Amino acid sequence: MQQINLATAGSILRKYNKESYHIRHGETVSGVLGYFAAKHDPQREEYWRIVGLLHDTDFELHPEAHCVAGIEILRSENVPEDIIASALSHGWGMTQSPYEPQHIMEKILYAVDELTGLIWATALMRPSKSTRDLELSSVKKKFKDKKFAAGCSREVITQGAEKLNWPLDELISETILAMRECEEEVQNA
Repeated sequence: MQQINLATAGSILRKYNKESYHIRHGETVSGVLGYFAAKHDPQREEYWRIVGLLHDTDFELHPEAHCVAGIEILRSENVPEDIIASALSHGWGMTQSPYEPQHIMEKILYAVDELTGLIWATALMRPSKSTRDLELSSVKKKFKDKKFAAGCSREVITQGAEKLNWPLDELISETILAMRECEEEVQNA
């Protein structure tokens, strides 16, 4: 089986994504998955982070075929099939992704992909422009405002929490903590 490491995954992310937003999003999701891996699967933290880096590899070039075009892109980069399936499972039910989230990491990816965008947009509205002083109540208020960060699907976030059998407040709180932990690293990426 082919091996891939974080550096290679980061290079693949940057090869297919030129917009800083997409690169920062991949880095954020990778950091958030690393945070959750430390709690749920510490021996596989690098695997979780690699999946986070690669989950939107195809989005910038093929938004209309998101989570489908990525299959061939990642195969062409010799990414192992298990990583491809995990990375592209976050599109299940929203895109034509053939991969359904099965494992806890895939379910967390499904839940936090949209949520990280909402949290980051909420943080940018604050004077600090940071997650470091962001509270659950602020995100919940913005969650209810469907016009705010309208591209972040509240339905998917809610379904993600349900797939995990976690209360929505717990998912949001833990994701805020995860983003705090990786914020500096992401900004310096």
